[in-house]
Amino acid sequence: MRTQVAIVGAGPAGLLLGHLLRAEGIDCVVVERQTGEYVLSRIRAGVLEQGTVALMERLGLDARMKAEGLPHDGFNLADGERLIRIDIKALTGKQVMVYGQTELTRDLMDASEERGLEVIYQAADVALHDIESDAPFVTYMKDGEAHRIDARFIVGCDGFHGPSRAAIPASVGQTFERVYPFGWLGILADVPPCNHELIYAHHERGFALASQRSHTRSRYYIDVPLTEKLEDWSDERIWDELSIRLGPDAAAHITRGPSIEKSIAPLRSFVFEPMRHGSLLLCGDSAHIVPPTGAKGLNLAASDVYYACEALGAFFKAGDNDAVAGYSAKALRRVWASERFSWSLTKLMHRFPDDGPFERRMQLAELDYIASSEHARRVIAENYVGLPV
Repeated sequence: MRTQVAIVGAGPAGLLLGHLLRAEGIDCVVVERQTGEYVLSRIRAGVLEQGTVALMERLGLDARMKAEGLPHDGFNLADGERLIRIDIKALTGKQVMVYGQTELTRDLMDASEERGLEVIYQAADVALHDIESDAPFVTYMKDGEAHRIDARFIVGCDGFHGPSRAAIPASVGQTFERVYPFGWLGILADVPPCNHELIYAHHERGFALASQRSHTRSRYYIDVPLTEKLEDWSDERIWDELSIRLGPDAAAHITRGPSIEKSIAPLRSFVFEPMRHGSLLLCGDSAHIVPPTGAKGLNLAASDVYYACEALGAFFKAGDNDAVAGYSAKALRRVWASERFSWSLTKLMHRFPDDGPFERRMQLAELDYIASSEHARRVIAENYVGLPV
């Protein structure tokens, strides 16, 4: 098989890129090692920046998102006693959209066949070859047979553990990483949210987040040490802990119910440079991971995809090599800005094992400053709603 762009990974980044390229008249094929059902089963982010929403609008795949998604004008920081509202609409003129990553992926997946986007699922042993040449290719196994896709470019959208980043020689790449000493224990339940906006809570017992997927489905998190075991956390224990950490105002409106999904996700900050080597471009989690505190993971992947589509479009339509050459530097500027925001919010809202009374007082002083300073709230709002691409 021959195409212009081979995309590795059919998560939201790979599918979004595939649709954008097809809309520009650029041939592409997506290969994915898992089944489509498995891809949809992954529970991930739910807050979309305006830039991500705009890409779905550009594709004309925003109808269900507009019908079922929840536009939010703000969110809240809590210190155990009060809510500090960040009015992002008043401060920036923009909104965010609460719409689950699973639902966005489903919209992209459902439109693939009718729009001529070829997606090959259950492609085993995917490998990248000759990425330093102008004729790279991808090989994989399916149904016991070997297959090969020849392309002009390969784009790796295959996540942290995929083969794309590993194809770049160690002598070329550099990694920057911070592994956090806790994970987020999440519970998904078919209960109404305790607040119509998200609450990020800092408490002496630890962090908590009250989030939502719809008016009837809620997503909550608490941070726990990495040594914790999921089986030690009953639904009741989680609800009890959430009620303490979120503070009395939120606790009074929590509706308890049985979990439909529970998990513990470790937190890390990770960046790989460069995001392009030869004829290979990296997008999303294959190049960077952010802690979920700032709601940046999916949105950062979407901005990568935007830059990649822009660069590949310039190459195939105008023979512009400079656009591809500049992809990594352009994408990384926004990556590091988002990493900074996610890292700073994680530091502010979590208790670290080495933190003592001084660090706790500094966090409370910072929250006091945010509560009293419109300028501080505007800086947070600008970052949360999404920096310009």
